Amino acid sequence: MKPGLPTAMERPHFIGIGGAGMSGIAKILAQRGGKVAGSDARGDSETAEALRAHGVTVHGGHAADHLAADSTCVVVSSAIRADNPELARAAELGIPVVHRSDALAALMDGLRPIAVAGTHGKTTTTSMLAVSLSALGLDPSYAIGGDLDAPGSNAHHGEGDIFVAEADESDRTFHKYTPQVAIILNAELDHHANYASIEEIYESFETFVGKVVPGGTLVVAHGQEGAAEIARRVAGRDGLTVVTYGEEEGADIRITKITPRGLTSEVTVVLDGRMLTFTVSVPGRHYAHNAVAALAAGVALGIPAHNLASALGKYTGVKRRLQLKGEAAGVQVIDSYAHHPTEMNADLEAIRGAAGDSRILVVFQPHLFSRTQELGKEMGQALALADASVVLDIYPAREDPIPGVTSDIIIAAARSAGADVTAEHDKAAVADVIAGMAKPGDLVLTMGAGDVTDLGPAILARLSS
Repeated sequence: MKPGLPTAMERPHFIGIGGAGMSGIAKILAQRGGKVAGSDARGDSETAEALRAHGVTVHGGHAADHLAADSTCVVVSSAIRADNPELARAAELGIPVVHRSDALAALMDGLRPIAVAGTHGKTTTTSMLAVSLSALGLDPSYAIGGDLDAPGSNAHHGEGDIFVAEADESDRTFHKYTPQVAIILNAELDHHANYASIEEIYESFETFVGKVVPGGTLVVAHGQEGAAEIARRVAGRDGLTVVTYGEEEGADIRITKITPRGLTSEVTVVLDGRMLTFTVSVPGRHYAHNAVAALAAGVALGIPAHNLASALGKYTGVKRRLQLKGEAAGVQVIDSYAHHPTEMNADLEAIRGAAGDSRILVVFQPHLFSRTQELGKEMGQALALADASVVLDIYPAREDPIPGVTSDIIIAAARSAGADVTAEHDKAAVADVIAGMAKPGDLVLTMGAGDVTDLGPAILARLSS
């Protein structure tokens, strides 16, 4: 076995192994020599096949007999319900249950971790670091919440001493990590099932910062209200260096210019009194900020800024983050993971900047009843940035319905903001609806964190016909 495989994870079993976070950890354990198995509702997914290519056993569906009696542990995420039959079987057999975050923390042990946190932008920033550090020959390990360029490319066991990981604040599990460099991109109220107020969010991020190893660095957005508040709260802590970045005066790494160039941007920063200009191969101001956060984190680990800036240009995007799915009949179809109003605004503004005079049509699928209950009006207001939108029913994910909470909340707010919105309850009908709306030159965004992403190919096929 390769060094770094925790004894308790020599033969792990993952419940929900196809999830973005779970599949990455399973892949790294397999690459380190573990005998990995697991189950997922979709045993025939591309992610499952990618795991099988690494020797992982993947069962379709959940059943008690999927769990081998000689498993050394069972790995779960916060999405796994207590009545899962494999979880019940683990209890009968006395097999330890390990949370996903504890497994990831164990994989980072002995390395130099960079933990990327924030309400938005974690996947993009983690991906930028993974790609750029790899381009420099540093061969980092990484665990990302999305695929870079192919199913299963969300994680890698590298021979280098750097580990780059998304640090998920949604269920407070990012408190398990002890990074050498922590990034806080932003902090806003979200994940309403776990946080009752913005103050709870701030306290949670403060706890995360408290886990940075002595002598470590916090990279934080200077101009984002929530991130700046956390920076104020932790200022002066012994053994912690705080590095700020942003467009505002006073930022340690000052962004002086962001120049859109079609679906790319040219970014100029001033760092240690020197001007540095580099290309970010995705559109939008928020992606430029993500790149500068990645730059700051790499510099904190001692990587020369000019080398890292050049390598950041190798990043060409991650699946579902303004990913071009194709073009048919003169219409481009782009996929967006945006599901929080801030993300929706940012992606729509980025596309608006790149689209010129083209119309923007959005197919939006709200994600979670709790999020829609709290932020539905703001989601509707964001849709006013599009020329027309189709809004689907709420994607429930792990949640049960909340009485009175439907997509109508979003639709009403969008119409009040002057948006052209169509409600569509039948997902299978969307391709026909869009084909009836779209004209050559239009851009279509499928937007949301659920299965709305599946509609891209269907829309393209319908446009082609």
